[in-house]
Amino acid sequence: MAEPTRVLIAADKFKGSLTAVEVARHVAAGLRRVVPGVVPVALPVADGGDGTVAAALAAGFGRREATVTGPLGRPVGAAYALSGDGGTAVVEMAEASGLRLLPPGRLAPLTATTYGTGELLRAALDAGARDIVLGVGGSATTDGGAGMLAALGARFLDAAGRPLGPGGGALAALDRADLSGLDPRLSGTRIVLASDVDNPLTGPRGAAAVYGPQKGASAADVAALDAGLARYARLLDGGRLADAPGAGAAGGLGYGALAGLGAAFRPGIEVMLDVLGFRAAVAEADLVITGEGSLDEQTLHGKAPVGVARAASGTPVVAVCGRLTLDAAALAGVGIERAYALTELEPDLERCVAHAGPLLERLAARIAHDYL
Repeated sequence: MAEPTRVLIAADKFKGSLTAVEVARHVAAGLRRVVPGVVPVALPVADGGDGTVAAALAAGFGRREATVTGPLGRPVGAAYALSGDGGTAVVEMAEASGLRLLPPGRLAPLTATTYGTGELLRAALDAGARDIVLGVGGSATTDGGAGMLAALGARFLDAAGRPLGPGGGALAALDRADLSGLDPRLSGTRIVLASDVDNPLTGPRGAAAVYGPQKGASAADVAALDAGLARYARLLDGGRLADAPGAGAAGGLGYGALAGLGAAFRPGIEVMLDVLGFRAAVAEADLVITGEGSLDEQTLHGKAPVGVARAASGTPVVAVCGRLTLDAAALAGVGIERAYALTELEPDLERCVAHAGPLLERLAARIAHDYL
């Protein structure tokens, strides 16, 4: 008797409509409509940004919660994921310092802090984790990770010896950075900075210039934040790591992790595929279905679908998405045989978002007809 067909569903979220877990569920339902005996294996993925903790939880990590300082200084509830043996934690900075935590219309480009991310890291240390994946993205902050480091014991002082206030705007007054009080457990902890952003800390491609405006920064704010981050980098490590890949991620929190915590940068999707056990799962699959909300030019620069396709080890890969702007040659160049977009079924984007689940099931049925 022939073995049933196994399909590995390793897709990211469709931002604004479906979580990665929901994408996998709808794809599996659509496949079963056409091939009832198919064995869909859900492995929701993320690239370090929003949804990273959810992907780890779906893979069997345990959910841990902590009350931490939100980006505006008020307490917020935040979750992280802990492996069954307690040795590995997945921490998502957006849980503590994310743009989504701000009230509607209340942006704080100069004062939003990453202090809560440091508290979340400390909670993971308290739980016994000595391998920590720090997923960054979706931040409300541009403080270079100074708040995060302060929560872990660093001190940032002005010329009068007073602690700086919160946020990137305060870095203009920084006179001394003292890392001697950092939590001693950090020296025995391996921290991986997981991000799909390789921007430097400062300059025209830096954290303030590229991402500051979406956090509410005016042109004057961007200039002030960029100057403050440059000053911060000079005092923290002489600017040695300011141009390192990932330094500009999450408003410069990437730099704070690299220079202050000794973190190692890796593309977020590569890290998460390792954590989630992708290699073992793909070895048993006949087909891989990946995807995200929009397959476009940004996808080609380290996003989840490309990471999945590259790690698929010769197993055929197709993609699902809400919107598709890449041609067949671009897809083939990264190992994706074909992409199926919701807009093929429903050209109206608002309706696509509103009815993403049922539309995705119809796309999955097409895939089943074409490949299974």
